[in-house]
Amino acid sequence: MLSGQMCKSHLESYSVNSGTQVSTTVLGPEQKMPDENASGDHGVSVSLGAINPARSNSSIPQSPEVYTEEPFTTYFDEKIAVPEEKHSCFSFRKLWAFTGPGFLMSIVDPGNIECDLQSGALAGFKLLWVVLFSTIMGLLLQSLAARLGVVTGLHLAEVCHRQYPRVPRILLWLMVELAIIGVDMQEVIGSAIAINLLSVGRIPLWGGVLITIADTLIFLFLDKYGLRKLEAFFGFLITIMALTFGYEAMKPSQTQVLQGMFLPSCSGCRTPQIIQAVAIVGAVITPHNIYLHSALVKSRQVDRANKQEVQEANKYFFIDSCIALFVSFIINIFVISVFAEAFFEKTNKQVVAVCKNSSSAHAHLFPDDNSTLTVDIYKGGVVLGCYFGPAALYIWAVGILAAGHSSTMTGTYSGQFVMEGFLNLKWSRFARVSLTRSIAIIPALLIAVFQDVEHLTGMNDFLNVLQSLQLPFALIPILTFTSLRPVMSEFANGLGWRIIGGIVVLVICFINMYFVVVYVQGLGHVALYMVAAVVSVAYLSFVFYLGWQCFIALGMSFLDCGHTWKLRGVRKH
Repeated sequence: MLSGQMCKSHLESYSVNSGTQVSTTVLGPEQKMPDENASGDHGVSVSLGAINPARSNSSIPQSPEVYTEEPFTTYFDEKIAVPEEKHSCFSFRKLWAFTGPGFLMSIVDPGNIECDLQSGALAGFKLLWVVLFSTIMGLLLQSLAARLGVVTGLHLAEVCHRQYPRVPRILLWLMVELAIIGVDMQEVIGSAIAINLLSVGRIPLWGGVLITIADTLIFLFLDKYGLRKLEAFFGFLITIMALTFGYEAMKPSQTQVLQGMFLPSCSGCRTPQIIQAVAIVGAVITPHNIYLHSALVKSRQVDRANKQEVQEANKYFFIDSCIALFVSFIINIFVISVFAEAFFEKTNKQVVAVCKNSSSAHAHLFPDDNSTLTVDIYKGGVVLGCYFGPAALYIWAVGILAAGHSSTMTGTYSGQFVMEGFLNLKWSRFARVSLTRSIAIIPALLIAVFQDVEHLTGMNDFLNVLQSLQLPFALIPILTFTSLRPVMSEFANGLGWRIIGGIVVLVICFINMYFVVVYVQGLGHVALYMVAAVVSVAYLSFVFYLGWQCFIALGMSFLDCGHTWKLRGVRKH
């Protein structure tokens, strides 16, 4: 179905002006397209009209259907005012006004923490460079997301709604929703485990799952008091995570940390370590955060008709992202380094002996044999308690709880923006978070009741894989639209950004194809092979379709079949 659309370049008029819809004209084949910068407002009013590959570096397909209602844009109940300071290349007051969105999108969730501790226990310090490069790639992508929101006044889901045809748009929405539900499930699992550890097992895992319903009420309560207070609460949670995960009961070798971070190698690594490296990419670069960041930047008062203000906003949002992702990177390094120093190449027999000597009630969790220790966020807390005392266990649990609560709120915001943008459908936050949390709680509750903690935490591994598989559905659209001059005007990606972005997308897609192949090989059943093969072909076909459009946007106009359709019956808005 997608392949039948690939040789057709659909057209749609599209414009933005400080979040308001303005009238545009759809040009017929006989009409001449106005100059891209004729409006002189530097991307404020952009008409896509009939995009000619000879005139523009891209020919992205536009949505051909007739709209029955005007698309709306996401607005915040309040906008943060930016102080005016003339003749100043940098202002801490302005930086403070723009600070916030970067920290909300950089939240470290429980799935991220589980991936970190498994990396340390499984590969030692060898995968720290993967965390570094993933963080740098994440920074580049988040800067593109912020720039899209600032320049166009629309977030990524809204732009996708206006530009992609119906079928790809719906598929894209489903993929992003799947990623958001996966994040919410990780929050449920992480919070339930943290509550169980803090209560010394008195609250069962299924009870912890049910308690996470209160997260919804906490979020809605905080949201009533304004965006700035909500951002402050996020800062508080990030501080808790930095302090708890940075608590040093064990001092890792600084030489090994630096070597692992700046010398890209993995000597002696086999398939488990390679898969773990791939999982790190999916845990650090989460797809829903790309959509989230492009929407959060709309919460600041920026006059998009003023080129200087747009440039200034892009600069300060980039600094905000740098600081936030640096904090996130440090938290990841803390967790990996501690588990690498203390538990790399440890055997279960050694851990059982230590746990018995410390009178821990959890020694039975580990088989009393010489197999290599494997950990998750539950066993990780237990092992810390056995080696360093109960205080380390409780500090760990508080950090996991903070990570869970913060990811709940970012997931809620992401879900709201994605649904509003892709479907042109506005739901209340209460309805949205209630639906998402219900979908997330049901499987987690069933496993918590009928299975054990290993099956519950094992879901985190699967969900990290799921996050990685969803990455192309955020990365490819953001690179596509920020490279389109008719969308971004003079703020479109230059040659350097296109090359770097194209390489990043190719690397991520290659990683995902590797994931698919390894996963299918490990199924071990003919029927499962067949189902996985069909799903894999559909997945890779959709990624190929999006990638094809992206490479056209990057300037490879020879990939475009050259067909141009005139829209019929499109309402002017």
